[in-house]
Amino acid sequence: MSEENREIQKDFNAYVIGFSLSIILTIIPLVLVLNDMLDKTMLIVVILLAASFQFLVQIYYFMHLKENKNRGYILITLAVGIIIAVTVVGGSAWVMNF
Repeated sequence: MSEENREIQKDFNAYVIGFSLSIILTIIPLVLVLNDMLDKTMLIVVILLAASFQFLVQIYYFMHLKENKNRGYILITLAVGIIIAVTVVGGSAWVMNF
């Protein structure tokens, strides 16, 4: 097997692992919600945890954060994006409550 084929196989395996984890992290909250298995507070905690892990899986496996040489710029951009998203969502929730 050539070096190029090994690299392609490695990338394919990473995509399959990432896709499988994404599906699992989507199905777990779905099953819990559809079957009404937890009380509301615990259900929200499980959904938020699954969403957080899903975010990490997407960043690690699909955005290739582990392989990039300019990781610093990507992390700064990611942090700014998260801050903006949290500000918009938090501000919207705050405005709706008052």
